[in-house]
Amino acid sequence: MVAEVCNHWNFIQMKEQLEALNAVTINFGSGGMFIVNIILAFVMFGVALGIKPQTFKDVFTNPKSVILGIVSQWVVLPAATFVIVLALNPLITPMIALGMILVASCPGGNISNFISSLSRGNIELSVSMTAITTAFAPVITPINFFLWGSLYSQMISMHSDIPRLVIPFFPMLEQILLLLGLPIVLGLIFARYFPNATKKITKPAQVLSILLFIGMVVVSFSQNFQIFLDNIFYVFFIVMLHNGVALGSGYMVGRLGHTSVADRRSLTIETGIQNSGLGLILLFNPAIFPPEIWHGHYGGMLFITAWWGIWHIVSGLTVAYFFRRTPLNE
Repeated sequence: MVAEVCNHWNFIQMKEQLEALNAVTINFGSGGMFIVNIILAFVMFGVALGIKPQTFKDVFTNPKSVILGIVSQWVVLPAATFVIVLALNPLITPMIALGMILVASCPGGNISNFISSLSRGNIELSVSMTAITTAFAPVITPINFFLWGSLYSQMISMHSDIPRLVIPFFPMLEQILLLLGLPIVLGLIFARYFPNATKKITKPAQVLSILLFIGMVVVSFSQNFQIFLDNIFYVFFIVMLHNGVALGSGYMVGRLGHTSVADRRSLTIETGIQNSGLGLILLFNPAIFPPEIWHGHYGGMLFITAWWGIWHIVSGLTVAYFFRRTPLNE
């Protein structure tokens, strides 16, 4: 038993095994890619239906916790992720590292609102943070990924024989603005001028978008499931560590900012629950991650992003359980 555990934690072989993930490629073809883009647009349109203009007005009336939350998600988490990938550099591949940076660059996930309510956190703060980070994701996500991804690539290329990856910022920004920005704007306009219809279709649209997304992921990874199983231990360890740092950084930002306990709980959950599904769909798009630039091998990014989407639900519910058992006047 001890020998088996030691074998699992043989980090000397970790990097070699993770290299196997990079061989995974997912090619939808032109027809399949059109369907993927439609699903993405539908998902973002459904998310935008739940964003209320009042949310942005409330930021100016009680800005402290919202500003701290945005700083936690847009600055602290990507910066902390950068430190982690540099520390783990001897053990992980560049694609694994860039996958972690991509996740950290994504907006908060919608499930964070539900988990925040279970935690007896500030629901209004949670909803505000999700709405704001989602609305600005078409700009902030590519900026953060380009900034920290390029810096990481530059750092590791200086200390190893790994060629420096050049991340194309403007083509990425253009595609993401089109694929994310346009559906979000249309969703906001629809919700503004058709409030009654919005109330009727918001929940069904969100449920349908989740089902379509899950179906797309299952189909995409079905042929590479064995590779994932062979490396699940290392992927699990990396995501668990990264997600733990995300949750911890959100909590510390709230604590250092002297927020209320309820606000601190929501900051913790919001920073630890990332919309990794969005990152996964972006990875599926060859216009955003061109195969000729990434050499067609970014399977490590795919698996890290996909597993985060599963694990952050488990970790979020676990944190919520302990939060609920702790009084708000702690």
